[in-house]
Amino acid sequence: MSGLVMPAGQGRKLVTKAQEVTFKVTGADGSFVSAFEVVVPPGFDVGAHSHARSQEFFYVLEGELDLLAFEPVRRGGDNWYDWESAAGDRVVRAGQGSCMFVPPGCPHAFRNATGKPARMLFQSYPSPDHERYFEEIFDIFSAGQTVDPEAVQRLRDRYDVNQITPLRYGPER
Repeated sequence: MSGLVMPAGQGRKLVTKAQEVTFKVTGADGSFVSAFEVVVPPGFDVGAHSHARSQEFFYVLEGELDLLAFEPVRRGGDNWYDWESAAGDRVVRAGQGSCMFVPPGCPHAFRNATGKPARMLFQSYPSPDHERYFEEIFDIFSAGQTVDPEAVQRLRDRYDVNQITPLRYGPER
């Protein structure tokens, strides 16, 4: 039996103007968990969303990200930045070494509200759901000048992504 050693800078990369993802460990490697290194550009906001079946883990390697992982008292508007939980939890500005665990069904989000790229390790279970999702969303992001929202919604429906607030690719207006 053998494991997998993935040297720094190695792995299959997907790159668009919106994001960069490097596949580190996948279902094809025999893993039940997928692991990715993700570069989050300034202004990128994945939008609040949840998954009925998946669980996720995020670890900030460089930079800062705003992180959310709770059910808010009130879901409203088109952003999640001022949400609060019944226990008083709020969005956290997380720096290097911070992490977030998301169980199935929990609303969560991340965004880079700074002027510099951030880098994180992202793990998801079960594999290969997020592997396929990343491959297909990168195809959509790369297809032209604008992103087809209907194609994104069909993708979300196939891969257990219940989008609550919009995905954003650039600075707030």
